[in-house]
Amino acid sequence: MQIGIEAADIFRQLAEGAAHSGTPRFYTTLVERLATVLGVDHVLVADVTQHHQAETLAVWSQGGLLSNMTYPLAGTPCETALGCEPCLYARDVQSRFPDDKLLGELGAEGYSGRALYAPNGALIGLLAVLKNSPLQMGELANEILQIAAAQAGTELSRQKAEQALRKSEAVARESERRLNTLLNHLPGMAYRCLNDRDWSMQLVSQGAEELTGYRPDELQHNRLISFAALIHRDDQDRLFREVQAAIASQRPYRMTYRLRHRDGGYRWMWEQGQAVMDEVGKVVCLEGFISDVTDQQEAQRVQNAVVQVASTVTIQDGDGYFQQLISTLVEVLEADAGFIALLDKPLQRGGQVGGQATTVSRVVDGVQLEQLSFAISATPSEQIVRDREAVVRDGPLLSLPGSSLQARAWIGRRLDNINGEAIGVIVVFYRQPLTTNAFATSVLQILSTGASAELERRRDHRRMHQLAYMDSTTGLPNRACFLELLQRLGNDAQQEKHTLSLLLLDIRRFKEVNDLHGHHVGDQLLMTVAGRLRQVDLSDSYLARLSGDEFAVLVTGATESDVHRIVTQLRAEVSRPIAIEQRIFHLEVSIGFGCYPQEVSHTSELFNAASIALHHAKQRENSTCPYTQTMRHGLQRRQVMSERLSAAINEHKLKLYFQPQVDLISGRLTGAEALCRWYDAELGWVSPCEFIPLAEECGLIRMHGDWLLTEAARQLSVWQTGNTPLPGRLSVNLSAQQFADPHLTAHIARLTAGVPPSAIGLELTESEFMRDPDQAVEITHTMRRAGYLLAIDDFGTGYSSLAYLRRFAADTLKIDISFVREMLENKNDRTIVKTIIAMAQALEMKTVAEGVETPEQARLLAEMGCNEAQGYWFGHPLPADEFAAAWLTP
Repeated sequence: MQIGIEAADIFRQLAEGAAHSGTPRFYTTLVERLATVLGVDHVLVADVTQHHQAETLAVWSQGGLLSNMTYPLAGTPCETALGCEPCLYARDVQSRFPDDKLLGELGAEGYSGRALYAPNGALIGLLAVLKNSPLQMGELANEILQIAAAQAGTELSRQKAEQALRKSEAVARESERRLNTLLNHLPGMAYRCLNDRDWSMQLVSQGAEELTGYRPDELQHNRLISFAALIHRDDQDRLFREVQAAIASQRPYRMTYRLRHRDGGYRWMWEQGQAVMDEVGKVVCLEGFISDVTDQQEAQRVQNAVVQVASTVTIQDGDGYFQQLISTLVEVLEADAGFIALLDKPLQRGGQVGGQATTVSRVVDGVQLEQLSFAISATPSEQIVRDREAVVRDGPLLSLPGSSLQARAWIGRRLDNINGEAIGVIVVFYRQPLTTNAFATSVLQILSTGASAELERRRDHRRMHQLAYMDSTTGLPNRACFLELLQRLGNDAQQEKHTLSLLLLDIRRFKEVNDLHGHHVGDQLLMTVAGRLRQVDLSDSYLARLSGDEFAVLVTGATESDVHRIVTQLRAEVSRPIAIEQRIFHLEVSIGFGCYPQEVSHTSELFNAASIALHHAKQRENSTCPYTQTMRHGLQRRQVMSERLSAAINEHKLKLYFQPQVDLISGRLTGAEALCRWYDAELGWVSPCEFIPLAEECGLIRMHGDWLLTEAARQLSVWQTGNTPLPGRLSVNLSAQQFADPHLTAHIARLTAGVPPSAIGLELTESEFMRDPDQAVEITHTMRRAGYLLAIDDFGTGYSSLAYLRRFAADTLKIDISFVREMLENKNDRTIVKTIIAMAQALEMKTVAEGVETPEQARLLAEMGCNEAQGYWFGHPLPADEFAAAWLTP
């Protein structure tokens, strides 16, 4: 009975302990009561982890609770308690498990343990009792331990289930949080919608607002607008068909389309989703995700556009490249017009861009237009040059120069060279406002590199062309360019049977302007003249500068009267006064011209014909001369003559003739003048009036003058040696080119060595003296000191200056034949002769009259006081031997 009451009391205590299930005291109560009812020293209940370790839930030891601990099960009696059967080690448990440090710390001698199982039979823990003396477990004790193990297993299983539930709930909450974060922060929109034509939204993520501009609540249930209404109308039917096809084939749908944003612009969307079906296979809703792929789509469009342009532009350089490029760009960018322009040194001052630009390619409505130049200021090009890239999506109406197009929008980009300097612009224009410009801007940015390189190459080529074909001073085509143009237009004139006229203009005495005022003034004069020539109304004409002061005008299809009218206009423009640096210049121009087919039979002869005419124009008073065939014959004769004259001088085929000079009072011989004569086997006798000027033009006059002095000195020596000396002096003419030599006196002395200087008289014309009067004064004094006698020839025909005349060291004035010939009949000539003689007498100079052909002329000259004379009345020029026989032989 007592035992029965004791057992009942024990089970009652265990039942009361079970009442603490679900509270923190369950395990502590359980171990404490087990220790009491079983009479053991230690009791523990533990959770067995996946890592084969025991984590105690409560430990009772010798009347008190210990802190929970974790220990490994390997090498412990608890490890054996995890088997299917309870384990019991009545004594010597420490010796059996020497590695179990806990047994030693507790001082245990006996051990009994049972495994704890979950309702599903899974091992989850253990319950152990230990005694510091041998442990005896009777039937009741084992039953008590079994009941306690069942209670502990149930409680531990319940706790693990609660923990698992809490963990699952936490995982679910975290998953929900992550899903919410994902849906509402991804760059896109998650949705659930009905499978209707409106795509009625039931659920929309927060990304909808960034994607569409509409809040989720405005899209859900079509409160403000349906999602389908935002889809581009050209894409709506296609999208509906693709979704239905995907549903029918039970597969996800993927599609790309355009969606209108709340701001009015369209964006590219990529959508992926699938249908949600019920148990009978009916569509409940559609679920999916939409993302903005505008950048990717635009990048692909840009790539496609660049490929299209690259494949279309087949010409790699030149005008054809730019024409194909801008035409293709206007088409690809869906623009209405566009151009590429080359800048002509843009100037930036205070944010303003000035200068000029010239188009190299221009397209309006698919049609290539002629190129034009325009001022950069106040045009889109100004903003483009300043900002490198400029866009106007919707601006005031802009008129495109040279066309009727008016644009509301335009996009442009600056074209730079390798140094980053602006060399051009590329612009496209739209009649209607733009909603976006990203695509066009990207295409222009990519293609501008190639356009810049080609434009720089073109600009370099243009610069080289300018250097090769343009005159840097006037900006006109130069000689090389003009000759190519003449050949091309000449071929056209011959093929098309129309006239072609060439006018050559030469500014008279331009060298004097350069010499007196400097080349900078001369250049300004040339620029002014060029500007005036441009202003002349010359339809179908071309203007060029050929050399320093020579211009050319080429006129196509002009009649003879047209040419004469043009000549008159050109002369009038050039002759107007020109003011430069507070000076007024009055220019005169010589004009020679020739016409095809009137004067020349082939256009290749035109330049030569006009050059010949210009040569004659320079020698005329009116300075204008048309070409005639007679001029060519004369020029050919001069060419032949110049060649044969050079040979005659070198081969000593020229001859000296001598004309006597006599005293008008006594009639005796006072000297002679050495005159050059030339007889050619082909040309016959050639007049000095013809070959002396030719020698000056051809650069033969110095060589001729040296021969003349040398031959004159030789003849004087011959006469002296033959006892027939020439009384007085032998006069020899000097040219202006000779007189320009500051060392002329010493040079003459070398050429006339062996002859006294007083035996030679040197003659120079009045005009030649006055070319450089100061140098003439110095040279004449040097000659007089050396003993040479000097005469001023042809006096009265040039620029007479009494101030210089008295300073020249000349001793003789020679009266020109033009005054002597008419002085008997012409009162004015007679007065001039009388004045020259009186002037000479006042200056103590001798006078010699030229060209005396009658006794009346000789008598009048003597009466006027003239000292000497020469002419046919006294004697014709004779060869040396004949002259000696007639005048020097006693």
